[in-house]
Amino acid sequence: MINKFNKSPHSEVTLDLVAVAQGQKPADTVITNARLINVITAEILDDISVAITCGRIAYVGPDATHCIGDQTLVIDANGQYIAPGFMDGHIHVESSMLSVSQYARVVVPHGTTALFWDPHEICNVLGFDGVKLMAEDATRTPLKAMIVMPSCVPAVPGFEDTGSAILAADVAQAMQLDNIVGLGEMMNFPGILFSEPNAHQEVAETLKAGKIVTGHYSIPENDQGLNAYISAGVRCCHESTRYEDGLAKMRLGMYAQFREGSAWHDLHELAKIITDRTGERFDTRLACLISDDTHPNTLASLGHLDHIVRRAIEEGIDPVTAIQMVTINTAQCFQLDHELGSIAPGKCADIVFISDLEQCTITRTIIDGEIVAESGVPLFELSPFEYPEWATGSMHIQQAITNDSFKIPAPAGAGDTVKTRVIEVIPLKVGTFERFVELPVVDGLVESDISQDVLKTFVFERHHNTGLFAYGFTKGFGIANGAMASTVAHDAHNLLVLGTNDDDMTLAANTLIDSGGGSVVVQNGKVVGHVPLPVAGLMNASPLEDVVAMVAAEEEAWEAIGCTMASPFMTMALIPLACLPELRLTNRGLVDCRTFEFVDLFC
Repeated sequence: MINKFNKSPHSEVTLDLVAVAQGQKPADTVITNARLINVITAEILDDISVAITCGRIAYVGPDATHCIGDQTLVIDANGQYIAPGFMDGHIHVESSMLSVSQYARVVVPHGTTALFWDPHEICNVLGFDGVKLMAEDATRTPLKAMIVMPSCVPAVPGFEDTGSAILAADVAQAMQLDNIVGLGEMMNFPGILFSEPNAHQEVAETLKAGKIVTGHYSIPENDQGLNAYISAGVRCCHESTRYEDGLAKMRLGMYAQFREGSAWHDLHELAKIITDRTGERFDTRLACLISDDTHPNTLASLGHLDHIVRRAIEEGIDPVTAIQMVTINTAQCFQLDHELGSIAPGKCADIVFISDLEQCTITRTIIDGEIVAESGVPLFELSPFEYPEWATGSMHIQQAITNDSFKIPAPAGAGDTVKTRVIEVIPLKVGTFERFVELPVVDGLVESDISQDVLKTFVFERHHNTGLFAYGFTKGFGIANGAMASTVAHDAHNLLVLGTNDDDMTLAANTLIDSGGGSVVVQNGKVVGHVPLPVAGLMNASPLEDVVAMVAAEEEAWEAIGCTMASPFMTMALIPLACLPELRLTNRGLVDCRTFEFVDLFC
């Protein structure tokens, strides 16, 4: 693939690189006394120097004094490790709740130099115009924010209502843009398996453009279906949660992206593919580390890919292997290893300095030869990005939300209880379980049942004033009293509300309508935690520190009303996502995501 994310195209600077490498011209920058993590050969080389010119590496070797001139910046690494810049092969920036420029401020000091970023969250709300708006903001930062074009808007057609739609013709146009490097996760794997024309045409347009198709194959089936999915041209997948799923994908030539986000902790299980010494040792070239979704407080307190590398090392993965999984493996996945992913002559000078390898402590980040972060502090200043009114006015709900909006009538002939289909969430996992629970009927209405940890749950369409909504029940949050609501409700991002009582649910819903979207916790008629997200109902353009403080306060509110799971809003946000097993609730109804059929609430 052609790399458009660089300071100088390789074709334009070959004479400069050759001259610097041979000492005929001074370098812009020279790094000395470094311990090179050579991800190409999986070894550590001591006393290495690196010469940089025009944003690219000209020389890697024992002595670069011949590259130093009067104006050359010399950086003494003092024995620190240097590694290629870290790259996240699958990330949704919107899930951080931050604008992309604020996101860059926090991740670049942690060694992240590039993202392969799927902005399908904002695309579901504002369409491709929203994607272009975020891309404009990203260009103000040194971060290489490479976009994979959203493929599934809506995620599963016919099962939800979104703010926009993407078709194969849109994908074909997007593939002509320099900042589009592939196709976003093809969540509509049923469309691929059952030969739905638009899904296949989106893939075809991407392949014709010579770009990468990224995947989402979330079912535990590793034979005919997985073979069919990969054969269509899908190159990678981040949805493996079991050892056998990740290994099966790698065996079939698919890059397995080991996920460790704020709420999705899959690395413990998937790391065994690499660390299990009782069985066969597997080649790791098709294994990558990715974050998928990360909350701002996780980024601020733990880091980004440096944190995930630490977690991989904690799980027993060799440090050099872990760093390969965020550098050269990711570059090869996206067919950009001729430009990115290693410290070698000709490559872009994206380099991180590491003082402690076991702890993956990042001390300096260089992108295209420029020092962009030092000692955890970004060295680039950003003015506020102005979002237009059409991006901050995305709440369009037809009906007034009152207590009556949350009444669930019992089926005819019901007694004191009714057998009900319930969605049970799984802490730190993306899946759910379908459960059948006897729920109480009071005055002809089915109610939440705190004794069984079951809450009424509603999804209201918020994009086109259609008035469509659906209801169901959710189990597993541990809430004793209160309500929660969010417009971060993957992937259609309609208004999601759940709670123990109608009063608090009504206040939660209307709080978000008034604030232009976001997330909120309510108890006893009071708002006890609130993160306004006025940009598409997904993001807040305030400085990172302000958003982190709001999220931290809201997490305390969750605990106060009884929920102790990590990042509960991320778990809650997946309740409507109709491409993940087993049971989901969209604004159109309950969906069995194994058969892809609407199912009845009451049995």
